[in-house]
Amino acid sequence: MDFNMVGPIIVLGISSIGSSIGCYIAGSASHAVMSRVEEGHGKFVGLSAAPASQSIYGFLLMLLMSRAITAGTLSPVSAIFMGIFAGLAFLASSVFQGKVVATAIQASAKQPAIFGKCVAAAGIIESFALFTFVFSLLLL
Repeated sequence: MDFNMVGPIIVLGISSIGSSIGCYIAGSASHAVMSRVEEGHGKFVGLSAAPASQSIYGFLLMLLMSRAITAGTLSPVSAIFMGIFAGLAFLASSVFQGKVVATAIQASAKQPAIFGKCVAAAGIIESFALFTFVFSLLLL
């Protein structure tokens, strides 16, 4: 049995689980707010998709890890550990971004003028997923 691609599969799976949870949290808040306000629905839906980006980082890292394993520049054991810990970082970022986005949606429904400021907070959490992605690339 060949276990070479376990690490890349792990990073994709964990990051996708996190994105699903984060989008669920944010999407639920979006639906609740849209039932109470008459306008701005598009920005609530758009913001609730923010945690999905971590699954994209996981997908890209999966591809790059699998190429590095095939080329012999990344050992399968190292890839497993990279997959676990990068995946967990993406998962945590997704879940907490979903929570921040949920509160951003609720706050901006009450005060629409603060929407941009609320998006900035979600971007700060996004940066941790981006750091994980870039730093993982440096290890490949």
